[in-house]
Amino acid sequence: MRSLGSRAPGGNEGVETGAAIADFAMVTGLLMFVFAAVFQLGLTLHIRNTLISCAAEGARVGARVDAAPGDAVARTTQMINSAISSRFSQNVTSSIESVDGVQVVVVRVTAPLPLIGPLGPDNELHVAGRAFEEAQ
Repeated sequence: MRSLGSRAPGGNEGVETGAAIADFAMVTGLLMFVFAAVFQLGLTLHIRNTLISCAAEGARVGARVDAAPGDAVARTTQMINSAISSRFSQNVTSSIESVDGVQVVVVRVTAPLPLIGPLGPDNELHVAGRAFEEAQ
């Protein structure tokens, strides 16, 4: 009677040898792409939210009673330069619009989309901040 624990000579010994190395290499490559994509998304959202915050603060400064026409753009540019980089403050504009009869200061920022390597679209971010003008 043959023992259950013995193998016949020339059997399938070592078929799985080296499979862990190949699995590790494939999974590591996949995880690197997933990490890069999540990091890219996080960086883009951080830059976008910071630009929105700076534009809103600039609009609040421009909406004050004693504000000059260029105060909103100057404050927004200053905040973007100190928070992120001057690369993102190249295209800042402000205007006064009427929303349902109320004067609103609108600061618009157009900035390059931050990219890491070839990942993501090659576009721009368009954000705006608004504040009611104090002198109505």
